[in-house]
Amino acid sequence: MAYNDFDTGNHWLPFTPNRHFRKEPRVFVRADGMHLTTHDGRQVIDGISSLWCVGAGHNRREINEAIKTQLDTLDYATTFQASNDRAFEAAGMIAALAPGDLNKVLFCNSGSEAVDTALKVALAYHRARGEGHRNVFIGRERGYHGVGFGGISVGGIPANRKAFGVAMLPRVDHMRFIHDPVDNAYIHGKDPVWKEDPLLELEQRILPLHDPSNVAAVIVEPVAGSAGWYLPPQGYLKRLREICDKHGILLIFDEVITGFGRMGTPFAADFYGVVPDMMTFAKCVTNGVQPLGGVVCRDKLYDQMMKTDAPEHVVEFFHGYTYSGHPVACAAAVATLQLYQQHNLFQRAGEMGKVLGDAFHSTLKGLPNVIGIRSLGCASAVELAPIAGTPGKRAYDIFLDCFKRGAWVRPAGDVLVIAPPYIVEKSHIEQLVGTLAESIRRHA
Repeated sequence: MAYNDFDTGNHWLPFTPNRHFRKEPRVFVRADGMHLTTHDGRQVIDGISSLWCVGAGHNRREINEAIKTQLDTLDYATTFQASNDRAFEAAGMIAALAPGDLNKVLFCNSGSEAVDTALKVALAYHRARGEGHRNVFIGRERGYHGVGFGGISVGGIPANRKAFGVAMLPRVDHMRFIHDPVDNAYIHGKDPVWKEDPLLELEQRILPLHDPSNVAAVIVEPVAGSAGWYLPPQGYLKRLREICDKHGILLIFDEVITGFGRMGTPFAADFYGVVPDMMTFAKCVTNGVQPLGGVVCRDKLYDQMMKTDAPEHVVEFFHGYTYSGHPVACAAAVATLQLYQQHNLFQRAGEMGKVLGDAFHSTLKGLPNVIGIRSLGCASAVELAPIAGTPGKRAYDIFLDCFKRGAWVRPAGDVLVIAPPYIVEKSHIEQLVGTLAESIRRHA
């Protein structure tokens, strides 16, 4: 298909410099396995699982057939005052994968909606137990929690907050970021070790400032994915769990990126051995082929909200979306989770992640402008020194160059990330990392 065969003028692309895109459009028309096909017939290896989503690779027959069958059986039915069999099945499979007593699943359509849902659950839970004054949320600098007003409020990426500050939640604070560029610039398959406790500020400044009795929840990405794959310091998440328990604060893990195999385990909560009170999910739950997100809650949250004196016809939690638990999306989730299990893809992600990390550190370290490399799970990131006065330009130019040479990588500021589908082979990794290395040299 030639570019001139269709009109790109009406589609306003998200998180894209649209003015430049119109000059050099990048349009995919087909996908299979590890590769995407462009409108002009070129093959591009998918080095980012199409935005962290396609864990099992593209065009999986098992998922496609499940969607087709579901469309012929039950295309859509509301989950207000009713539900569907696929929603119950998907919820059961997700709960079975989740650690501890994370057993109650609220469905939505995206990671952004999942975060806003989790924040509302936190407020409703505290109110149900007689502590409605708990309405402060604590996020983290450079954290990404979607684009809803709740998510950008607890999130900490400046560009996401810059234009919308007037409408964000008022009672929010942020912990310091988790990266130490001096002592932990290069991290390969292990937790960074800090000389100081990065959570001292939470205990000694943030909580005393707001009073812990007013704090509803702390929300963090176990690994900061959208900012550029930044890893938590050793013991950080366990200590955060202890602090939250001490003060009756809920702990929310945003697992939209880390969930369903990216860490080589079902969730990052499993990888780090910490059970949060809620986990948000999306992306890999359906292999990206259908929009689906949600929140997995511990039993105590659901049980508390069911302990109401209101008549039984009264809704306990006044929240939901038209497409919550959509039967086609849930059928895709069931097929995807079965596929992950049958082919041991979570385990494979962990194994191939080590190969990816080895390639990053052996190939990219020492190249011009490389100032850091981070690898853990099935994802790795290389950080570049910014061009003075134009932050992000170096990584963007390298991203474009890699695309032209058949490799799809992700720029995040001055960081470039590779997070391939779990079916990735060593030859794919060599191609991706080799293309990236050559481009870094060309743009020195």
